[in-house]
Amino acid sequence: MRKFLAFGLLLPVLAGCGYGRPVGNDEYYDDSRRARVQGRLGGSDGILLLGTDRSQRGSGDQDGAGLGVNAYLWRATLDTLSFLPLSSADPFGGVIITDWYAPPASPDERFRATAYILGRQLRSDGVRVTVFRQVRQGGGWIDAPASASTATDLENQVLARARELRSLSTAAR
Repeated sequence: MRKFLAFGLLLPVLAGCGYGRPVGNDEYYDDSRRARVQGRLGGSDGILLLGTDRSQRGSGDQDGAGLGVNAYLWRATLDTLSFLPLSSADPFGGVIITDWYAPPASPDERFRATAYILGRQLRSDGVRVTVFRQVRQGGGWIDAPASASTATDLENQVLARARELRSLSTAAR
């Protein structure tokens, strides 16, 4: 029984020491970063788990190392949809859901939006927005179709804002 317990405690330590083929997105991890991470179990920043290098946090990585999605698209989507009340936001899954909003000019209709950020790259197909519309009839809300161009216009505004944020970020460096 002691041998199994000792082996069970020693196995994770030995697994962290091995050199193996790095797993990950090759365009995200460059060779210098891979060399710093590979084969290191501990260091000044603590124990290295699952190949993550915590020494790079907060360095202003332009692809958003702390997020599961592209940081520029994430920030741009929040900025673009800021006129709608936020219901939930998941930066790791890349989903932003707003609550219903009735424009002051037309209180008998209301809108909500759901935005999906689809990856870590800043690409034109990296964001998808779905707009929902309801109209008031007989004291209740009934689903109505939203204009298809509304979602496309919001996506284009998000992409324009993301490009602006990226250019501001690279100009500041």
